[in-house]
Amino acid sequence: MDSKINVLGIYIDNYTGKEAMKEAVGYMESDPVNIVELLTVDAVMDVDLQQETKEQLRSFDLVLAGDKTILEAADVEEKRCLQETENHLFMKMFLRYLHKNHKRVYLLVETQEEGEAFFQYLEHYYRGIQIVGMAKVSAENRADDMLVNAINGAETDCVLSMLCSPLQEDFAAKNRALLNTRILFGMGKAAPPWKETSFGKEKVTRFFTRRIFRKEMEKQKAESDRNVGADI
Repeated sequence: MDSKINVLGIYIDNYTGKEAMKEAVGYMESDPVNIVELLTVDAVMDVDLQQETKEQLRSFDLVLAGDKTILEAADVEEKRCLQETENHLFMKMFLRYLHKNHKRVYLLVETQEEGEAFFQYLEHYYRGIQIVGMAKVSAENRADDMLVNAINGAETDCVLSMLCSPLQEDFAAKNRALLNTRILFGMGKAAPPWKETSFGKEKVTRFFTRRIFRKEMEKQKAESDRNVGADI
């Protein structure tokens, strides 16, 4: 299995859940902070035209596909990887690790509703996690210095971020040297397991986003094939 795949200029680690978990546990046992990110189709589309965000992602320690559509578009055919990604296996394994080891976690969200849903989900399925704080973060009202102080002051083991792109990547890249925590885990907007049963407008929106993404990937492959043909 190739360890990296290129999706619209973004390099993603093509790991199984077990392989990714091994990396994450190593990060939790070492310093300094490591950045782990789950990329969804929405995030890939958001950062498609932003070179700065792509460069930030390249500096992260572990970047994984959070949607099997990404793997399919990159011609990954291994059923195990596709199924694990569809079932959010790595995310669930990592949350279970935090739960079993009673780790101290700080939550980053964009709305009160998201924060409450996330908190209730963790309380229901992973009660061993110690939630030491939660903050709403927005591109218009960022106070990174205050937020970093709050995270460090809470003696946080892991930051779980549910921010949109490129806000999530920008916060992580610009503050990683200041954060006194083991992992900043960018979960993104569409990845949380409680959205697996989404319906109505949200589900329709996701369907069309994936269609647009597939067309972008087909366009990139066609251009690549033309360039190869021109060089022959």
